[in-house]
Amino acid sequence: MGRKFFVGGNWKCNGTVEEVKKIVTVLNEAEVPSEDIVEVVVSPPFVFLPLVKSLLRSDFQVAAQNCWIRKGGAFTGEISAEMLVNLGIPWVILGHSERRSLLAESNEFVGDKVAYALSQGLKVIACVGETLEQRESGSTMAVVAAQTKAIAEKVSSWDNIVLAYEPVWAIGTGKVATPAQAQEVHCELRKWLHDNAGDEVAASTRIIYGGIILFHIHFHTHIIH
Repeated sequence: MGRKFFVGGNWKCNGTVEEVKKIVTVLNEAEVPSEDIVEVVVSPPFVFLPLVKSLLRSDFQVAAQNCWIRKGGAFTGEISAEMLVNLGIPWVILGHSERRSLLAESNEFVGDKVAYALSQGLKVIACVGETLEQRESGSTMAVVAAQTKAIAEKVSSWDNIVLAYEPVWAIGTGKVATPAQAQEVHCELRKWLHDNAGDEVAASTRIIYGGIILFHIHFHTHIIH
């Protein structure tokens, strides 16, 4: 059986109640294949999660944009995996490049977060990707392999992980990746999974692209490989 298509939308730190309702209305009216064929997940800011979940069509799902590395406690401003589960939020994005770069989240820190979120029953969109300097120096695969390895060392199952390749240089910079560039890294990531996590994991894990990609026009998308 083939891998189910996955389409995700990260709203980042944007939106008002009115804007969010408009976006959800558009999504609810969209014509898409059935959920047996494609999985659609949207990720609004934390403050809008309950609102979006209550208004969004039942065949689309909601993801949080982050969660804490362990059980809640005296961690001001953080959101625990347990809180997300309590709200009925099924997905969480972890290791996003903006958190890695702006908040100095290390590979090991992200690996621990992924493992803990999975242990609490969340599904994880785990992000990996290189900077422009790293790409130009020819170290793209070494970087994404190290990021993926830090996750693989902490998890026992990849059943509830979607791996998102998002080159840092193609996010908010005006630079764009080509389909060939994205597919090249996807192929190398799948080879890495084959060599380090086994045939089954390599065959079943969905690898998506996150960022700007260049076709005949520019637009923000996530593509499956």
